Amino acid sequence: MAEPWQDRIITALDAPDWAGAEALLANLPPANRRVKVGKQLFTREGPAALARLREAGREVFVDLKFHDIPNTVAGAVAAAADIGAWMVNVHASGGPRMMAAAREALAGYGHRPWLIGVTVLTSMDAGELRAVGVADEPQTQVRRLARLAQEAGLDGVVASPQEVPMLRRELGDDFLLVTPGVRPAGAAGDDQRRTATPGQAVADGADYLVIGRPLTRADDPAAAWAAIGAELQTPGA
Repeated sequence: MAEPWQDRIITALDAPDWAGAEALLANLPPANRRVKVGKQLFTREGPAALARLREAGREVFVDLKFHDIPNTVAGAVAAAADIGAWMVNVHASGGPRMMAAAREALAGYGHRPWLIGVTVLTSMDAGELRAVGVADEPQTQVRRLARLAQEAGLDGVVASPQEVPMLRRELGDDFLLVTPGVRPAGAAGDDQRRTATPGQAVADGADYLVIGRPLTRADDPAAAWAAIGAELQTPGA
């Protein structure tokens, strides 16, 4: 992807309310153009949060991970497009018909959002997959779900940095790879299990990096942003 490094970082606004989100943004540079709104902020503030962010020049990844019957997910994805989402996601484990319905729901939009499938959450490991009845290793399940997403016409998938090399190799250069679980060297993993540094994730083929706590909970978020930028601009990143 030929976008500048600033636009490849999606900052996770994992705040409890709009005041918290606004405080996070105030500590980040204006170049922080792309942000993620997840379940907590959206449940409390709703579409008004997106409207405020868009008015401020931000592009918003609506991270609600829709997973329901095909008709319901199609309607939810269309609603996300109506409120101006730049990117929206669904759980690939919802199956081919659900993903295809979501893709078809966006067919009539001139400037539709990117539609991304969530594979295996980066907080999960093999033991947790087994607990929910999936006997395969995370990498095998990620590959399976990513292929289903591509066949259903989705633009890309969310996967951990550890699966990025495999997916880029097997699914081609035009399939978007959105990567959470990104942690600068020395940062705590928190509840993420399958992680990598920003430079390694991009070098391996990630298009977008979703970064939350390493930025939003840093003592100096602007300095943390600059350090990630320096890493992404090094050769090979």
